[in-house]
Amino acid sequence: MSVTLLCLEGDGIGPEIMAAAKAVVGAASQRFELDIKFNDAEIGFAALKRVGTTLPNAVLERAREVDGVIIGPVSHNAYPPVAEGGVNPSGRLRREMDLYANIRPAKSFDGAPRPLGKKIDLVIVRENTEGFYADRSMHVGPGEFMPDADTALALRKVTRRASRRILETGFRLAAARREKLTVVHKANVLRLSDGLFLEEARSLRAAYPGVAYEEQLVDAMAALLVRDAGRFDVIVTTNMFGDILSDQASEIAGGLGLAASLNAGSEHAAAQAQHGSAPDLAGQDRANPTSLIGSSAMLLRWIGERRSDEALVRAALAVDRAVAAAIDDPKTRTADLGGSAGTEDFTRAVVVHLEQL
Repeated sequence: MSVTLLCLEGDGIGPEIMAAAKAVVGAASQRFELDIKFNDAEIGFAALKRVGTTLPNAVLERAREVDGVIIGPVSHNAYPPVAEGGVNPSGRLRREMDLYANIRPAKSFDGAPRPLGKKIDLVIVRENTEGFYADRSMHVGPGEFMPDADTALALRKVTRRASRRILETGFRLAAARREKLTVVHKANVLRLSDGLFLEEARSLRAAYPGVAYEEQLVDAMAALLVRDAGRFDVIVTTNMFGDILSDQASEIAGGLGLAASLNAGSEHAAAQAQHGSAPDLAGQDRANPTSLIGSSAMLLRWIGERRSDEALVRAALAVDRAVAAAIDDPKTRTADLGGSAGTEDFTRAVVVHLEQL
């Protein structure tokens, strides 16, 4: 059964790391006798220049039609106002395609430096469609507004439906891993919104009796990740808390350049690196493509599990092993990991390891 992936390069280092991800996924397709096809489309500044918007409607429609999407990093903070075509492509794709679960592993590599000297292996499951994010909290218009020139207000949206489905995702993932779930909140201050989130978490506990359950305040959680991140397995939380904690956990694991991420819904999924577009590195063959390669492997696994296609799942696991092997070798590590390999050299090393598995 064929697989069609829509590849959206994005801005900055996006074209370079997208080329790396396609090379590795293409090698996996050959190695495991899959039929993976790539479609390309423009988003970001390239699309803005050509058609006047950073996310053309035709790209969004195509994203709904394919089996999965790979999204390169975007420089949305540098875009013009929305009225001038500067929408955030990743935010709009998440909202329009209902990609409600942002799944972000933070796992140490043996060959990568670890700032705190500790190995960790955890997953943060972040709600992706509401919360404090201004482009996801209102049906019409943004969730931020200014009643006068000196006052800015922001609305936070937390619904029972979105809370329940992201919590169910967390419970299911924990049941398939080390059977421990940590629910992160700030219900001592956000009594109604995080209170609702906690109500749903507690109501689901009985359905997963094998999963050890705990709750942590978000500020305590930030401290505990520094003190002893190895004690955690799956962490589930609301949008903004998950965004912040996942970056922290990824840095503890070895850096954002290693941090894979999958945006998943009931019908669609999109692979996306955790890090930004790093325009200061663009075009210099210096970017570490591990994050987008790992995200692409997560996408292959998601498709494989939905189709009960063992070949796709094996291909995803093989990509992860090949990446780890390339990082283990000092000669093929990128500069951010203390090596000297460029983006292309690292990618070639991953492909060689993949072919030898």
